[in-house]
Amino acid sequence: MLALPASQLRLALPDGGSEPVDSQAFKAYDLTRTSFGEGMTGPIVVVGTLPDGLSDDQAKTKQFDVADKLRSVDNVVAAVPVALSQDHRTAVFQVIPKDGPASASTVQVVSELRGKGSEIQQATGATIGLTGQTAGNIDVSAKLGAALPPYLAIVVGLSLVLLLLVFRSIVVPLLATGGFLLSLAAAFGAVVAVYQWGWLGSVFDVANPGAVLSFLPIILIGVLFGLAMDYQVFITSGMRESFMHGENAKQAVRSGFSHAAAVVTAAAIIMVSVFAGFIFSHLTMVRPLGFAMAFGVLVDAFVVRMTIVPAVMYLLGEKAWWLPRWLSRVLPDVDVEGANLQRTTSAGGTKELVH
Repeated sequence: MLALPASQLRLALPDGGSEPVDSQAFKAYDLTRTSFGEGMTGPIVVVGTLPDGLSDDQAKTKQFDVADKLRSVDNVVAAVPVALSQDHRTAVFQVIPKDGPASASTVQVVSELRGKGSEIQQATGATIGLTGQTAGNIDVSAKLGAALPPYLAIVVGLSLVLLLLVFRSIVVPLLATGGFLLSLAAAFGAVVAVYQWGWLGSVFDVANPGAVLSFLPIILIGVLFGLAMDYQVFITSGMRESFMHGENAKQAVRSGFSHAAAVVTAAAIIMVSVFAGFIFSHLTMVRPLGFAMAFGVLVDAFVVRMTIVPAVMYLLGEKAWWLPRWLSRVLPDVDVEGANLQRTTSAGGTKELVH
């Protein structure tokens, strides 16, 4: 349920609306918004290259023709010429969208304006390009969003390989990675609910809900992955060690968990406390990042690593440590638990190992 809002995640870079309510930046943003509309807080700059050899009057006529084409795009309130170079070759236009710079409709406006380029060139002979902070922020957000799937795939793939090597089990890497994805989805869902939809906004001091910070997902994935795998290794290595040293699978889960629970609890509380300190920072762009990491660690440590993982391991019993024979022969035996050392000692090899 916590993860459901994550499907509505929208990414954008911060604007004046994300500043503290009592700051000068927010007051100016709010005054502009209420006086002239949301779009005036983030106008789109369009630069056009006009045909050669135009007189001053012809160039101005071309400017107005291009502005008419720009104005025909949906959700554009105004499009006006603002500058013309001395050689009459370069014109600058300001396009005012209906909504703010981080809104979904403005993202669509930028896309449609770019798609309008060929039509404008055919009709007026002018070529256009978009620039300015609004278009630039939208492009950066799109690039960061496009980088998320391969980044997440690399992180998940590496975790599967490394945990497979360490624990020599098919179930443990899948369980660890699946738990990480569950915690990540829950953290994204909570961030969307609070900072994009404004739920509990009065509690977390969210005055102007909007799109989520563009680079939050990348930072959250990296930090949460590191901590999640750390907690997983703490808990599962104790279980693996007990199992390899002769305990039955279910008893190994109990003993391994009892030894690691206090360490994981203390580590998680420390990290949650650190991240939670950023939730009420005077830097509003840091707040959702602190909230996401604190919530993600809280869910991962106490719901996933200390509840779901031990429960599944206990129910599976020895099947939790299953590894196909062909894969067992291929994988190197890292022997983190020192099982080979114990077997050598039991066989009377203590002196050889000591000396």
